[in-house]
Amino acid sequence: MRFRMMMSAILAAAFLLGGCGGGSAEKKAEAPAKKKRAIADETHRFPAEGRVEAQVVEDHVLGREFLPGGSVAHYRRGKQEFDMFLIRTSVPEAAALLLFDYKKRMDNPKLIAHFGGYYGKDGDRMVFVFAKGPWVAGVAGLPEKDADMAARELAARLN
Repeated sequence: MRFRMMMSAILAAAFLLGGCGGGSAEKKAEAPAKKKRAIADETHRFPAEGRVEAQVVEDHVLGREFLPGGSVAHYRRGKQEFDMFLIRTSVPEAAALLLFDYKKRMDNPKLIAHFGGYYGKDGDRMVFVFAKGPWVAGVAGLPEKDADMAARELAARLN
């Protein structure tokens, strides 16, 4: 009698534990891959004056492989054509690191001390890039003085 009770208890325990395995290896292999975080549409943050178009870029803002996705706006003001971009990171420290990565890829980056950003050549264009809180933002295609003014206007729209 005691042997039967022990066997029944062992079989019951095995039955209960067998249900906790979470399924076969096939089911585990079919688990969906992690979805890439969707890029929020932040185009409303760009100034309206002279804006020709604005769009969300899923990855590689300005075509730069080291930049994640973000929002980009193209402008035409008089004879000048330029772009503004915004990348929202998870925390301000991530924005600071991304700014530093961008600086390393610029030719002759110049520190713009009052802004905490850099102005330098990126490929065939001049770029003014800065971080503000969780944002990395910039202006591409303008001379330094004009880029500074456009960046101030953009920075004022970031909270």
